[in-house]
Amino acid sequence: MQAIGVFDSGFGGLTVLKSLQEAMPDCDFIYLGDNARAPYGEKSFELVNQYTTEAVDWLFSQGCPLVILACNTASALALRNIQQLHLSQKHGTDKRVLGVVRPTTEIIGQYSKTKHIGLLGTPATIESNSYGIEISKFFPEVKLSQEACPLWVPMIEHGTYSEESSKKVVEENIQTLLKMDANIDTILLACTHYPILLPIIEEFVPKHIKVITQGNIVARSLDDYFNRHLSIKDTISKSGETKFFTTDVNTTRFIEKSKPFYPLIEHVEHTNLRLHDSR
Repeated sequence: MQAIGVFDSGFGGLTVLKSLQEAMPDCDFIYLGDNARAPYGEKSFELVNQYTTEAVDWLFSQGCPLVILACNTASALALRNIQQLHLSQKHGTDKRVLGVVRPTTEIIGQYSKTKHIGLLGTPATIESNSYGIEISKFFPEVKLSQEACPLWVPMIEHGTYSEESSKKVVEENIQTLLKMDANIDTILLACTHYPILLPIIEEFVPKHIKVITQGNIVARSLDDYFNRHLSIKDTISKSGETKFFTTDVNTTRFIEKSKPFYPLIEHVEHTNLRLHDSR
C-alpha cells in the first residue's frame, strides 16, 4: 500500500479520516493512534516532537508517501521541525507531512462577519499560539480569543463526556471564552477530538455563533494540494482500503472507544512503533 497516513494522539483523528475518505473514497489510508501515550495536550514540546516524529517515521516505513497530522497539538508543536529538519535529514524530498493548522487558518476568517473569532483547544496548542501567528498572516484584521480546555480530551478518551460533571466543564470553558470578547461570532474547535462534543457545545453557545470543526476543511485542503501536486497524488494507491493501528496493546479497547468517532472498525492491529514491525 502507498496509502495516505493519518496520525493522531488518540481517537480525534478519526473525525478527519472520515472526512478524507468521503472526499477521496478510492484512496488507501493507514490510521495510527498513539493511544498508549495520549493525550498530548499537556505534554512538553520535546515529548510531542519525539512522539510525533516516531509516528511519522513508522507510517513512512509502512509505505505512506504522505502523512497527515490529524492532531492540532502535533501540528502546532512538531510539524515545522519535521518539515524543515527531519524530512531533509532522514527521508529526502519524496515524503510529505502536512498538518491541520495551516489549512484551517487559511480560511477561518471567511466564516466571521465581525472578525472576532474564539478558539477552544488543548493547553499545548494555546500556549504555542500557532493559530494566532498563522491567522494574523491571512487575516490581520481578525481578533482571536483563545481558551485552553485541559479536561476535554481526557473526558473524550475515557468516555465520560456525557456525564453532567463533564457538561459543566464544557459550559464553564465556553462561558470563559465568550466573556473575553462579546463580539465573537465564530468559534473554532481546534482539536480533532472536539467534534464528539458538538451536541453538548451547541447547548451552551448562542444560536448566532457558528461552531467550526476541521474535518471537511482538511479534506478540501488536501484535495487542493493533490491538484497542485499531481506527482504526489499519483503515488497514492487506490483500492479504497483502510488499515487501523494503535499503540494500545488492548486493541479491543480501541475498537470499543472508537465507535463515537467512526463507523464500526472491525479490525485494528497493535504496533509499538518499531520500524517495519507492526506486531
